[in-house]
Amino acid sequence: MQPIERYLPWTIRILIAGLFLVSAYGKIYPDPSAYGTISMFEIKQLYPLGFSVELAKIFSRALIGVEFGLGLLLLFPFDLKKWVIPALIAMLAIFVVHLSIEIFTTGNKGNCGCFGALLPMTPLEAIMKNVLSIGLLAILWKRYSAQLPERSNIWFLTTVLSVCMLLMFVLIPTYKAATVVQTPTTSAPTTPSGSGTSVNSGIDTTKTAITPIGKDTTKVAKPKDLGPKPKKSGYEKYFAGINEGKKILCFFAPSCDHCRATAKQLTALKNSTPGFPEIQILFMDEAAEEIPDFFKFAGASYPNKVLDIIEFWSVLGGNRDVPGVAYLWNGNLVKMYHGPEGADAFNKEDLKTQLQKQKLRN
Repeated sequence: MQPIERYLPWTIRILIAGLFLVSAYGKIYPDPSAYGTISMFEIKQLYPLGFSVELAKIFSRALIGVEFGLGLLLLFPFDLKKWVIPALIAMLAIFVVHLSIEIFTTGNKGNCGCFGALLPMTPLEAIMKNVLSIGLLAILWKRYSAQLPERSNIWFLTTVLSVCMLLMFVLIPTYKAATVVQTPTTSAPTTPSGSGTSVNSGIDTTKTAITPIGKDTTKVAKPKDLGPKPKKSGYEKYFAGINEGKKILCFFAPSCDHCRATAKQLTALKNSTPGFPEIQILFMDEAAEEIPDFFKFAGASYPNKVLDIIEFWSVLGGNRDVPGVAYLWNGNLVKMYHGPEGADAFNKEDLKTQLQKQKLRN
């Protein structure tokens, strides 16, 4: 037997086991107790399939446990041909069908969630990975069947799977205590020289213009354009005046580095742009205790609300990702930036261009 024939079965087993173990870990990365990644998986993958909130919580944790368990079992010499390899192939095939439907209905965009936030992957990339894995497992199952152990131990299989699933429920309880967050006291950074706007909780404090002597002060100049017809944005339940004039509504996760960088860019824009719209923030209830540090990094504190993770993703939209920045004008959504990168990601120059426009196209 050639060396490659001797070592290839173990190479395939280690490779596929590694993929399943990393996939399971990625869904709870970086912190299982933070709820962010697994909740995103539930909202973006399970809810569209008709899962209820409670069933999605149970199924997601059980699925991660099964992934982890099957990855481990592939490295042991028990029931490989009878149960383990067929189960792995079946799971991968189900993922391929689901991802194909997702591409057909919503397109090949966003992170499929196969590796969570650890390794972002589009649905098409995930399909290619799964098909390749199925091919390798099929080769292992058929061509190298004689080299696979034939020992049977169904109790070992069920014990490993049960322990892995229970471990997921311990690491990620389906319920957690509510987080109490105290909105940080406003701290206004020093306004750069030449700027007439401070970033004191998003309140515009532009300097009052001095009226020249002899001018008629009874006439008030009417703006050339008052903007689009007012409408309800749906966000008024969080901020009462959000449908009045121009507003910036942000969707941030307190521990998200991209969200912090976006908030810092918005602060810089507010410092340098007279009359910049009021900034308001909806935070995801994930590591909410980091909100004071978030504002410290951003350079200013802004009016904010902390939403339950499920409500947060429902309001942002399941096909969007953080950081999210919405530019609203009289309740009308002018521009929505979302995601850490790509064409839809936040672009401060584009926002400046959007703010300078006097009318909206109907």
